[in-house]
Amino acid sequence: MTTSSLALLVEDQAEARDWLLRMLASALPSVTPHAVGDLAGARAWLGALEGGARARLRLALVDLGLPDGSGVELIRLLRREFPGALPVVVTAFDDDDNLFAALAAGAEGYLLKHDDPALMAARLRRIDEGEPPLTPTVARRVLAHFQKGRAPAPEHDAESALTPREAEVLRLIGRGSRVAEAAAHLGLTEQTVATYVKIIYRKLRISSRAEAALAAARRGLV
Repeated sequence: MTTSSLALLVEDQAEARDWLLRMLASALPSVTPHAVGDLAGARAWLGALEGGARARLRLALVDLGLPDGSGVELIRLLRREFPGALPVVVTAFDDDDNLFAALAAGAEGYLLKHDDPALMAARLRRIDEGEPPLTPTVARRVLAHFQKGRAPAPEHDAESALTPREAEVLRLIGRGSRVAEAAAHLGLTEQTVATYVKIIYRKLRISSRAEAALAAARRGLV
């Protein structure tokens, strides 16, 4: 993230908002955060961003249970109007309904408020390396959800068909490997693996590592 990056924090509880701001400052000191307590405040702040300021928004930490609606609504808005921003859920809800609703809306990560703040900060620092910030228990739930037979049948249409190499890259990314790690494992350059990732995203019509993990699980690769 650049020194001029912006971050939005949406959290209605003042105490939680304060410690999340401290955690964010520790994780990404070069990012300027703005905190609001509800969806209306978030929409107003986002609506006031103009020109280059819109492109500077790189991260949004979003609670789900807000006084005027669900954070899922804001995640959809961010995906639609701020494609350069990474929406990350920070919530107390660890149930499947909230988790998968947030991921389907476009969340790039899912962290739980009871996580250790230092570990949470460490996960946010790895965003620039392509690693989605997921609480380990959440990541395991995502995999378990599909391993229990609830995943739809793999797609076999020509548009979404992957080559063996692309499937191998998706398997590694789905298991949480970063581009550099996947490149080392496959004996390829990072640029080559990054190109494969772009092709995979285009074929599968996905746009995040969280969605890639789900796609890998659906195809039985993880």
